[in-house]
Formats: sequence, structure tokens, C-alpha cells
Amino acid sequence: MPAPAPPLAAPTAPDHPAWIGRYRVQSRLGEGATSEVFLARDDFRERLVAIKRVRAAHTVEGADHHYRSHFFDAEAALAGKLQHPNVVEIFDAVPDPVMPYLVMEYVPGVTLRRFCRANALLSLDQIVEIGFKCAMALGYVSRQGLIHRDVKPANILAVMDRDDVVDVKISDFGSVLDTLSDRTQVFRVGSLAYMSPEQLDGSTLDARADLYSLAAVLYHLVAGRPPFDATTQPALMHQIYTAEPPPLTRLRDGVPERMDAILRQALSKSREQRHPSWDAFAQEWASLVANAEVPRAQAQDVLDSERFNLLRSLEFFAEFGDVELWEVVHRARWQRHAFGAAIYRKGEQGNTFHIIAQGRIDVYRDGTRVAQLGTGTSVGEMAYLAPSPDLRTHAADVIVCEAATTVSFTPESMQSLSAGTRHLFDGAFIRVLVRRLHAAHEAMAHPRRIL
Repeated sequence: MPAPAPPLAAPTAPDHPAWIGRYRVQSRLGEGATSEVFLARDDFRERLVAIKRVRAAHTVEGADHHYRSHFFDAEAALAGKLQHPNVVEIFDAVPDPVMPYLVMEYVPGVTLRRFCRANALLSLDQIVEIGFKCAMALGYVSRQGLIHRDVKPANILAVMDRDDVVDVKISDFGSVLDTLSDRTQVFRVGSLAYMSPEQLDGSTLDARADLYSLAAVLYHLVAGRPPFDATTQPALMHQIYTAEPPPLTRLRDGVPERMDAILRQALSKSREQRHPSWDAFAQEWASLVANAEVPRAQAQDVLDSERFNLLRSLEFFAEFGDVELWEVVHRARWQRHAFGAAIYRKGEQGNTFHIIAQGRIDVYRDGTRVAQLGTGTSVGEMAYLAPSPDLRTHAADVIVCEAATTVSFTPESMQSLSAGTRHLFDGAFIRVLVRRLHAAHEAMAHPRRIL
């Protein structure tokens, strides 16, 4: 007789709820001592979200109630308020009486903890780019009156393209200190290995506490070890108060002395000796690549930090804030044009406009040069703004006379920008047109002076 068939195994129950509120849960992303994080679908807005839910067992007794009332509420108060390309957005906060939860932007990728091991270190130019983006994000956070207080590798999400980190986002604002709020807030919070001396003291904090923590994270990414390391908390605290971190130049080959010096300044025991602002730190840190002190990987194109700083220097973007400039960095089409290349030809139709980020172009009408445009000016905006297709025919040849880099947009790509950024573009266009009308008026009134 054939052997009896083995009994069917009972189906394994999923390790996540089917729904959290109106969100359809797809998988569990992770968990901690007091909360769980799930990947879910927001069917109403047709997007994936991450849901951070406080465990039921941690909302009842004393210390756990303390967590919910302070740490959950701290993040919940930021729902819809932080909107920066390198900060995880909090969409909603639901103060459920049993298991309150946050609905956040879903960021596929890993945390920077992965790259803090000696056998998994990132290239120095990637670390410079990460540090610049984090500094700009934390600068934005600071301008909202907030101090993160728990900047560490596990709270920085990395977006990957194969083995390269192409973007980062600051997450987990449960320890945030709102300097503009009059509600009761918790002090002496954070992760010890990355905490500044004044944070350990419980002193009044400012943005330089987060600057210290970011420097400690960058040090860890460079060296594969944090600036201070000990087996006990008292020993680690003693080092943070009294010791100097080992020189990075001794811990990793190829580290330039100025990289070590920048991080040492940011890790100063006294906050008065650190960089005076996030912008000062970000610019000095980014200059390591811009000045070729840190070599760039051969396969890498222009870094986002370089594009950001380039845009910031252009007159066209004078009224744009950091958030809007980051939007342009990521949404615009960046093009390089060789000498002699035609950006537009007379008679062609188009609706793309270009802003000249580097180089120069000549404008010809019937073979005669009528204008030369340089860095910071725009071309093609008339065809872009034209109300009808008949007006989108170019009336001149636009030729590159000095190798140029341009930032270009179409009506479709402009629609992908936020309303505030589009409004700033409208203002910039008006300034350009006013200047050109004034120049034309001067040419007619004083032809000899102009010629």
C-alpha cells in the first residue's frame, strides 16, 4: 500500500495586520523596543507609505505612557510641516488610544548603519555628498526652530543605485526639541556615541548640537568606527568630555588633512569653536570635492552638491530658497553643450527654455550676431511662455560660443514642481523680461551708447 500522504501544513499567518486604519498593510519593515514599522498602501492617494505604530504593550504603564505622551507627540506635531527633499515627510498622525501611529513617506533603501563597518565603507566622495545633503536638511530643520537631537546612522535613510548612495533622508524625529514650543519637553535624549558634551550635560541646546552629531556620523562613515568608543557608558561619557578623536589620516588611507580638520572643528568640546552655521559647515565640507582634495569616482557625473551650489550662485535663482533649489536640482534636465552646438535653430518649434549655468551663447538673426548671453541668463522663455503654438517658432539661431552647461525645463517638467517653486520661476521670468525691455529701450534711445 502507498504510504499515507503527509498532513498539509497549516498556512503561516502573516506577521503584520491586514489594515492599520484606512491603510492596507503589505509587509513589516522593522521593529524596535517600543514601535513597529510597516509598509502600507494609501489607496486614496495611490502611493506607498511607511507606518510607525507604537506597540500596545508600551502605552499603558508609567514609562511606556511617558514614551507615547512625549516621543509620539513630538513627531505627531510635525505632521505636514517638514517638506524638504532630504527629510522624511510625516503625512499624518493618528492618536489611537491603544496603538497610535504615524503615516510617513516611504523611502526604499537602507540606513547608513550598513556603511559604518570597516568592510563596507563608502568612497570619500560619496561621504562628502552625504554630509552636504544632511547638513542642508538639518539647516532647514533648524530654521523651523527644531533640534533633531538623535542624528545617528540608523536615523539616516540611504537611497541606493546598485552600490552607490544616490540620496539620503533624515528620519525619526521622536527626540526632536521644538525651541518655539511652550509645551513640556524631554531633555537628555539621543544616542550616546553621537551626543555632544552639552547634550550630555542637559544644557540649553542650539543647532550646533546636531552639527556635532552629524560630524560624529561622518567620522564613523570615514573611519569605520565612531570618534569615541568604550565598553561602558561612564567610560564613553568621559571620552566625550575630555578626549580627542584619533586622527582620521591614521585610520584610513587617502583621507586629506582638511577633511580631518573640518570634522575635528565640528566635534569641538565647546560649541563656540564649531562652525558658526549649517551653511558654513556645508560649504566647507562640499569644497573638499570641488577643490579636488577628495577625488571623485571616475564613473560619477556632477554631484548634486555641486549643482546646488552652482544654482545658488546664479542671478536667475536669487529669490529661491534652499528647498526650492533642491527641487530644481532634482527636476531639471542638465545638459552639456560643446562649442558650436545649436541650442535652437531659426524656424524650429519648441517650448523648452534653458538657464545658462556655465559658458556663453550667441544669438544670431539672419547671420548677424545680435546678443551674447552668459552665466545666469535664460534663453527660450518666450517660446515657453507663448500662449499659442504659432508663437513657439524660434526667430533666431542660438549657438554655443563657449562650452556651456544649461538647466532646462518643459511645461510638463515645470508641472512636476511645487506651486511655490513655479511662482518663483514666474517672478524670475518677469525680471528677465523687464531687463530685456529696458535694454531694448536704451538701444532705441541711445544707439551710439549701446553700440
